[in-house]
Amino acid sequence: MPDALIYADTFRSPELRHEVPLGVPDPILYAEKDGTKHIVTHSMEAVRLAELDLYELHLMDELGIDGLRKSGLGMPAIRAELALRGVKAIGIEDAVVPETFPLWLADHLRANGIELTVDKDFFDERRRVKNEAELAGMRRAQRAAEAAMDAARGLLRTRVSNGGLTAEEVKAAMNVVFAEHNTSCDDFIVAPGAQGAVGHDMGSGPITAGIPVVIDIWPRDNSSYVYCDMTRTFVVGDVPDNVATWHRLCKEALDRAISEIKDGASGRDIFDGTCEIFEAAGEKTPRTKEDGVPLADGFFHGLGHGVGLEVHEEPGLGLIAESPLRAGDVVTVEPGLYRAGYGGVRLEDLVLVTSNGAENLTDYPYDLAP
Repeated sequence: MPDALIYADTFRSPELRHEVPLGVPDPILYAEKDGTKHIVTHSMEAVRLAELDLYELHLMDELGIDGLRKSGLGMPAIRAELALRGVKAIGIEDAVVPETFPLWLADHLRANGIELTVDKDFFDERRRVKNEAELAGMRRAQRAAEAAMDAARGLLRTRVSNGGLTAEEVKAAMNVVFAEHNTSCDDFIVAPGAQGAVGHDMGSGPITAGIPVVIDIWPRDNSSYVYCDMTRTFVVGDVPDNVATWHRLCKEALDRAISEIKDGASGRDIFDGTCEIFEAAGEKTPRTKEDGVPLADGFFHGLGHGVGLEVHEEPGLGLIAESPLRAGDVVTVEPGLYRAGYGGVRLEDLVLVTSNGAENLTDYPYDLAP
């Protein structure tokens, strides 16, 4: 196994959060040398990190931060020099780093003889199979998502036909539920009508009867920092025939995909199964689109993606899915059908890959009627 370096805080770096299961707001240097884990950090973080009993700690005081402060150097130069001293003290001469490794620090390390190689796959692969703490956090986040979806359905049932409702009001109510469940979601999709057919349009404005409303949410469990991901589509009042057809096709695709998920399965093959269903119904898919021409109608995105310390991570279920699924992966399955300028339907469940099949972590109805 190669030596490795990460320089980040644990709130913004999934690579570091996987190795350091604590909220650390300021950047620290994490290193692996011959399988031993090291951290270069300020003394104020030392107590919490030491309690985990996972790392050899190298305090900035020991690396000469006091002298560097007195030298007149600015903080950027001090941070770079402390990282270099830490790397040399640990004995690392070459290492792999994530693609988010700071360029200013890479330049300083390389200028002083440290060889660095960006290796995204190295860090992605170690996060794929979820540990028990991550799975527990994901289940908590998923229960929060379902409770928030209940709040949205309640508002749709009672308000759309009785005086009006906006996407902003639905989001406000859902955010209260997220907070009650110790989760957070910086923004999410409540997209009525045509907005639901525009990629990641977060949605805004009035919600009226007779149009599809796509609600796509990805709350994060604040204890583990692990996400979930879930989508449902609702129509208040009479359901248009085309929306009912899209919903039926999406549910058929969802069921088929989940039935095919297992250890060793091909994400591309599962994606192809969804395309077969949609293409047989006359819908366009990424397999049939014209090269160079954007696909605005039909099924225009991948079938799913991994979820964990990022909302979107490996593995994929799509045209260029390369790595087979493995037990311990958690993936979304999210078939959708759309018409530009009108709206669409998307259903999304969260699925744990097991050795002999799949466990659907989502426990929520699919009804169009809220």
